[in-house]
Amino acid sequence: MIYLDAAATTLQKPVEVASAMAQAVRQYASPGRGGYPPSAAAAELAFCCRTELAEFLGAAGPEQIIFTSSATHGLNIAIRTLVGPGDQAVISGYEHNAVTRTLASIPGVETRVAATQLFSREADIEAFRSQIDHKTKAVICTHVSNVFGYILPIGEIAALCREREVPLIVDASQSAGVLPIETETWQAAYVALPGHKGLYGPQGTGVLVCGKESRPVPLLTGGTGSESRLQQMPDYLPDGQEAGTHNMPGIAGLYAGLRFVRRVGTERILRHERQLMKQLIPALKRVPGAEVFVPECGSCHAGVLSFRLGGKDCETVSGCLGRQGIALRAGLHCAPLAHQLAGTLETGTIRASVSAFNRESDIRTLTWMLNNL
Repeated sequence: MIYLDAAATTLQKPVEVASAMAQAVRQYASPGRGGYPPSAAAAELAFCCRTELAEFLGAAGPEQIIFTSSATHGLNIAIRTLVGPGDQAVISGYEHNAVTRTLASIPGVETRVAATQLFSREADIEAFRSQIDHKTKAVICTHVSNVFGYILPIGEIAALCREREVPLIVDASQSAGVLPIETETWQAAYVALPGHKGLYGPQGTGVLVCGKESRPVPLLTGGTGSESRLQQMPDYLPDGQEAGTHNMPGIAGLYAGLRFVRRVGTERILRHERQLMKQLIPALKRVPGAEVFVPECGSCHAGVLSFRLGGKDCETVSGCLGRQGIALRAGLHCAPLAHQLAGTLETGTIRASVSAFNRESDIRTLTWMLNNL
């Protein structure tokens, strides 16, 4: 199979990930729950993973790293901490349902969408500037669009939030492992990301990075192995956000994936993905009837793009390719706002997204298949 759906999850993983998970199943107990070697080994690995994540993600320290089950889990914690009933939040025009549905579930929330045109960093900055006011409780912005691979001007948006003294939540689901994440430089309140995409860890893992001054409200309550006399969650991180037994096989796999990314280097991974996009974009544009949605500025684009093929149904095309061994995704990709902005809400798009494990031959095969549908 030629796998081109890394924006959903990276299927090909470094071999170390599976090995680390298997070792965890055999050798690790619950961290912080006992003084015996398997528990101590688990605690040591979790701390090492936390420490390396903090360095990689620009956090103030390892205690600011919360292990979650997904980016969605982390975004729920962040949003529900900062946005309450009747509050106002400002989001970009590219947000995932992990953001928009969470906001919609809070009674009376006013969600302002900072979007005026497609793929314009200047317009995005001005839209955020015009939408943020004294009522805004949080700005929530994706770093990279999961539909189009468009890189939003997160540094400028963060500066605007600092100027207006409004907390910033960053969804780094498509950028972590490819672009620098600078939590403290941005002075972001929270940065949420999955473990199973650009960090090449397993599904069921994620990270919420908490800013130095952030005090997240627990989404789950229960045992932590600490402060057991209290009937309230501990008021310090990370314990206050990690109720229940840790997913040690997942954390071990995430740690192995993270170390792979750091060894290869995010710059090299991004360069590789962009090289594949430079090959794919002109080839797609030569396919009869193809409509390709991609920023003109190459430095504003990561390894994800969407396209349509004339009047052909996107789901039908994707299904046909899937039966021939090419994995793409078709539809709205859980991000209807982005499609509304692009004028593709009724049809959806076909999405191709690459990883460090894709090769130029994958792109050649895809474009040959599209030309011969």
